[in-house]
Amino acid sequence: MTKSFTLFSFATRNLKRKPLRTAVLVLSIALLVSALVFILSFVRRVDTVVRTASDRLGADVIIVPAGSRGAADDILLENTVKTFYMDKGLVEKVGRIKGVDSLTYQTYLASITGECCDVPETIVVAFNQDTDFIIKPWLDKAMTGRLKKGEAIVGSESAMNISLGLTEVDSHLFGNLFKMVGTLEKTGTGLDTAIFIDESNIEDILIKGKSGLKPGQISIIFARVKKGEDPSKVAGDIQDSSVEVNAVARKDIGRNILSTLKDLNRVFFVTVMLVSVLSVFLVWAVFSAIANERAWEIGIMRAIGAREGHVSGLFLVEVLFIGMTGSILGIVAGTTISVFLAKNFMLLKNVSAGLGLAERLVIALLSLTAGVGICVAGAMSPIRRLKKMEPLLAIRKE
Repeated sequence: MTKSFTLFSFATRNLKRKPLRTAVLVLSIALLVSALVFILSFVRRVDTVVRTASDRLGADVIIVPAGSRGAADDILLENTVKTFYMDKGLVEKVGRIKGVDSLTYQTYLASITGECCDVPETIVVAFNQDTDFIIKPWLDKAMTGRLKKGEAIVGSESAMNISLGLTEVDSHLFGNLFKMVGTLEKTGTGLDTAIFIDESNIEDILIKGKSGLKPGQISIIFARVKKGEDPSKVAGDIQDSSVEVNAVARKDIGRNILSTLKDLNRVFFVTVMLVSVLSVFLVWAVFSAIANERAWEIGIMRAIGAREGHVSGLFLVEVLFIGMTGSILGIVAGTTISVFLAKNFMLLKNVSAGLGLAERLVIALLSLTAGVGICVAGAMSPIRRLKKMEPLLAIRKE
């Protein structure tokens, strides 16, 4: 029983004639698409993490000690353990700035396994529960009531590090015994790796003398501005009012990371463009060779009644098959690389969030379109030349 003739069956049979050449084309498209998937995933992930973390901080302006802006970004966005301090009296001074509506503050203490604590190295955040509007939205979901003295609640990442479930666990922090009473819901910020305690515990920590904190010091002030006020202007006024602090509007948090990301985008764009042009020329060269090899065959087809559309359709099916196969392989490879190797890159090593399914599907669709489009673009010239060839001339050449 003979198999029915279709453009697809005929095209796949033609591709099998030269399996090595077909494999090289598929592999080249796969490499291009895998690089594109990884680059898009890398850029999107960093950009999303920085912007989401900034939006979730819950404050319009962030005030840190002079020279500590980079360290604040490291803690809030990149889960880095760092400490910095300023005088607590600056809270009152900042509160008098025009446009400031409400304030809260936090104090950061670095835990060090074996020296002061029996938990992995992390940031311990002491906060004021009466004024807080940063931790409270997540704290209300994790427990009822207030954190008491001697109690702590941990961020979602720290919970895994401490092997903490929802059961109560005792741990030593700076020589003081704390009961871990729950896990904070994931915030998407660097605070996911922190341990949170009420500031009433600071006095006992100071007595033990196992931290770098001095009496009357805090680490960071969070400010909300009044309705209608420009956070950037308020941040500027705070900055001008004191040489002891740096004030940053929420939209500027992570600006250094985003600036680095823009530079990387340019490098990635140039790289992808060069590889794309190379792939277009490769496809053009291969299909030019195919067109020359099969000129006699196409001449016979045209002589027995095949139209230009049939010739174009035949070669387009081959092109689309190569483009789709290579692109799908590239999407799988690029996604795998972005998932399993991303942590080896410093920009992604400490970020706390990945890409969602919808974002990965969009990246896959864009990459698939690019891979197939490059294949079609490279093959169009040889296909156009072949379909316009006079049948008798093609037969005579053979």
